[in-house]
Amino acid sequence: MSNHEQSFMSKYIFSTDHKVIGKQFLWLGIFFLMFGGFMAMLIRWSLSHNMQPLPWWLLGDILYQNSPVGVGIIGPDAYNQLFTMHGTIMIFWAITPILTGAFGNFLIPLQIGTEDMAFPKLNMLSFWTMFLASIVLLASYLLPTGTAAGGWTSYPPLSTPVGGIPGYGQVYWTLALTLAGTATLMGAVNYITTIVRFRAPGMGYFKMPLSIWGLFLTSILNALFVPIIAAGLIVLLLDLVAGTQFLVAGQKATIPGGDPLLYQHIFWIFGHPEVYILILPGWGVVSDLLSVFSRKPAFGYKMTALSMCTITALSGLVWGHHMYTTGMSPLLGKAFMFLTLLISIPSSIFFLNWLGTLWKGAIKLEVPMLFALSVMWVFGLGGLTGLYNATITADIYLHDTYFVVGHFHYTMAASVLFGGFAGIYFWFPKMFGKRMNKKLGIIHFWMSFIPLNIVFFNMMVMGYAGHHRRIFDPSVFEFLKPVLQLNDLMTTFAFLLGIGQLIFAINFVFSIIKGKKAEKNPWGASTLEWTVDYPIPHGNFESIPTVYNGPHEYSNPKVKNRDWISQSEKI
Repeated sequence: MSNHEQSFMSKYIFSTDHKVIGKQFLWLGIFFLMFGGFMAMLIRWSLSHNMQPLPWWLLGDILYQNSPVGVGIIGPDAYNQLFTMHGTIMIFWAITPILTGAFGNFLIPLQIGTEDMAFPKLNMLSFWTMFLASIVLLASYLLPTGTAAGGWTSYPPLSTPVGGIPGYGQVYWTLALTLAGTATLMGAVNYITTIVRFRAPGMGYFKMPLSIWGLFLTSILNALFVPIIAAGLIVLLLDLVAGTQFLVAGQKATIPGGDPLLYQHIFWIFGHPEVYILILPGWGVVSDLLSVFSRKPAFGYKMTALSMCTITALSGLVWGHHMYTTGMSPLLGKAFMFLTLLISIPSSIFFLNWLGTLWKGAIKLEVPMLFALSVMWVFGLGGLTGLYNATITADIYLHDTYFVVGHFHYTMAASVLFGGFAGIYFWFPKMFGKRMNKKLGIIHFWMSFIPLNIVFFNMMVMGYAGHHRRIFDPSVFEFLKPVLQLNDLMTTFAFLLGIGQLIFAINFVFSIIKGKKAEKNPWGASTLEWTVDYPIPHGNFESIPTVYNGPHEYSNPKVKNRDWISQSEKI
C-alpha cells in the first residue's frame, strides 16, 4: 500500500477511491429510495381518496397546486406521472445504486483482496454520469407539462407524439435513462475486469464470496444487455425530437416500416435480464449472510454459484413471456413458456441450499439476519406466483392486472429491498466504523416486513379478482366494488411501511453521527474485508493478502478458541 495524499475535493467529492464512490452511490440510492417511496404514498392516497385534496402531511398545499382539477388534488395526468416516475426511480435510481453501485464499489476490491478497481478514474466518472442523469430526471419535474407519464416501460404510442404530444418530460426521461445506462456500463466494465484480473493470490473463482458472484454475474448481464435498451432509448428519443417514425405504425405513420412492438421486444430483451441484474447481488448477499449468522459453511456453495450462472445464461432467452398478449405466435409463446419454467429449476436449487445452510445452524437473529431470512420468504412467494405469469393460459387472464404488480413487487421491491437492507446493516460497521442501533433496526424490520406483505399480497388478491393496474379511479367499475375495501387496507399499511423507512433513515444518519464505535469484526465473519481496520486507508491492505480458505470457514474443528477463521489465515 503506497502513501496517497489527497485534497478534500479529491478525497470526498471527485474521489477515485472505490470506498468513497461506494458511499456516494449509497447516499444517492437512499435519497431516491425515500423520494420514490413518497410517490408510492401519493399513489396509494389517490387510489383510496380519489379526487380528494391531499392532507397537509402529504404536502397538500404545495403539490399539484396548478392542477386543473383543483388545488392539492391528484388528477389523471398527475397520477400517470406518479406511477411512471415511481417505477423508474425505484428500479434505476434506488435499487441499482444501492445494490450494484454501493455494494459493488465498496465490496469488490476488499473481498477479492486488491487495492482498488481496475480503472479508478472510470469509476469516478461512472458516479458523476449517474449524478448527471439524476439532475436531468429531477429537472423534468420543473417542466410546464410535468414529467414523463407513459409508464416506467414507456411503451409506444404512449411515449411517442402519436395521439397527442407526450411533452418534454418524456424526452428528459429518455435522456436520463440513457445517461444512467452509460454509467452502468462503465461500472460493468470495471467490475468484470477487476474480478477477472485482480483477485488476490490463492483466490480462485470458487473461493470468492457469493456476494462477489452476484455482482460479477450482474456486471456481465449489464455489459451484454444495457447496450440493447440504449439502442431502444435512442430510437425513442429520435422519434420524440427528430421526427423519425421507427415506432409509429398505422394511419398515423407517413412512411412505412415503423412498429411499436419493436420497442417492446427491445425493452424486454433488456428488461427481463434486468430482473436478475437487480436481484443477483441480493441473492449473493443473502447467501453469505445466512452462512455468517448460522455459523456454518454455505450449504452447496459451488452448486449455488453454478445455479446463479445458469440463471444468468437463461435470463436472456425468456423475455417473450411479457408479450403473450401482443399476438405472438402460439409456437413461439410455448418456447418462451418452456424456457421461463426451466429457469425456475436453478432458482429452486439455491433456495434449497439456503434452507440447507440454516439446517442445524447456530442461528443468531441479528438485524442483518432478520432481513436475510425475510428475503427467503418474499422471494419464495414472488417466485412461486411468477409461475402463473410464465404459463400462457394463466397469463392471458392475469396480464396487466394487480396480480402482476404484486408478483413484481414481491420479487423486485421486496426481495431486493430487504437484501439491500441486510447488506447495509451488515457492512455499515466497515463503511462508517459505527454500529447501527439494534433496537431501531428491529423496529424497522417489523414495520417493513408485516406491512409490506399485507400490501403486496392483497395486490395479488385484487389482481385475481380482475383489478387492472394503472387505473386512476377503480370505483367506476362495478365488478371491482366488492374488493375496493382492500385498497383502503393496503393504503393504511403502505403508510405504515413508509413510516418504517423513516425510522431506517433516522437510524442511518444518527448512527453515523452518534453511533457506538464498531469493533474490527463485529459479526465474526471470515471474508477479507473484515481483516482491515477502520478507517480503511486508500489502497486497503498493507500488503496484498494470500487466500488459503473459502469464504465461509465457520465451526471448523481445527480452529481453537473461536468459531471462524479468515480467508487469509492458514489453518
